[in-house]
Amino acid sequence: MTIHRAGHKVILVFMLVLALLQGLISWIPSLHIVLEVFLRVALVGLGLLVLWFFRIPKRPFTGQPGEVTAVSDGKVVLVEEVDEPEVIGGRAIKICVFLSIFDVHAQWAPVAGTLEYFKYHKGEYLVAWHEKSSTLNERTTFGQRTPGGMVVWRQIAGAVARRIRWYVKEGEEIAGGQECGFILFGSRIDFYLPLDAEVTVKPGDRVVARSTVLARLPEVS
Repeated sequence: MTIHRAGHKVILVFMLVLALLQGLISWIPSLHIVLEVFLRVALVGLGLLVLWFFRIPKRPFTGQPGEVTAVSDGKVVLVEEVDEPEVIGGRAIKICVFLSIFDVHAQWAPVAGTLEYFKYHKGEYLVAWHEKSSTLNERTTFGQRTPGGMVVWRQIAGAVARRIRWYVKEGEEIAGGQECGFILFGSRIDFYLPLDAEVTVKPGDRVVARSTVLARLPEVS
């Protein structure tokens, strides 16, 4: 397990602040020993939580041709048929995966295919589970062309997150399981798949990036 590059500067600044706070505790007059111990332990715990947030576990990509795997760890909160006007321009199956602060927040490509469409959208910071967060929040849209159809997915920032990172560009050939981005703190991933895709998850399911199969695309004869 390693620390993601998106966290290097954040961790450095955060640790400096925590060190400063640890020093300030020593200067508080008449601070009860129990309270002092509590504050110091809480600061250490907060530092460990930040390190844990930026962790990148080593795990193989197990997706097979035609399978759409999870982009990030998280929990499926919605599966429904909707309109997707930005890339697909019509009806699609939407799968929403919510990431808590304890989930791995890196993103890996769900399938192999050409990145025909990519766009970054500035936006608001509604809570990630808000029904309008997918159209109003800061987000990116990835559109991958595959033999089984267009696979669209979005990084969506939440109420706490203020930064989205991406590491691919439009026109690039992307391998399944290739690292594509990172979202800082609470967030979600939305998928838009062809109507004839076979969905293999349901609301409430926990998913694991690079491993859990969300859907199978139609076979191409």
